[in-house]
Amino acid sequence: MEIKPILLDTNAYTAFKRNVSDAVEVINNTPLIGLNSVILGELLGGFAVGTKEAINRDELKLFLSIEKVKVFVIDNDTAEYYAMVYRSLRTKGNPIPTNDMWIASTALQHNLSLFSYDKHFQAVNGLVTGTCLSDLMVK
Repeated sequence: MEIKPILLDTNAYTAFKRNVSDAVEVINNTPLIGLNSVILGELLGGFAVGTKEAINRDELKLFLSIEKVKVFVIDNDTAEYYAMVYRSLRTKGNPIPTNDMWIASTALQHNLSLFSYDKHFQAVNGLVTGTCLSDLMVK
């Protein structure tokens, strides 16, 4: 079995930076790590209100320079996925935060598993989510 390319949620990046073993294992073993501008915005916003903004920005810049890390652009196709996710969750009466709908939409658009510790992503139809390497393996 192999691990599918992932979209790295904000909380998973934070877990990686805190040296959480499951997060480190996923990052070290996945062939492609994706982020989007929403995730970057959440990270930068967190850095801005923290006490180590410059250090955190430098570490993120270094992380983004890794060859297997890619920033996916949110475009018109992503917006179409967003509309589907929004409609589905609204129909179920199970909304999730707007930023997280953009994150889920990016993962669906690019056929990525979502590495996140937020359980509410499980409500998104067709989205593969996980919190450890075994959750993210292609079966």
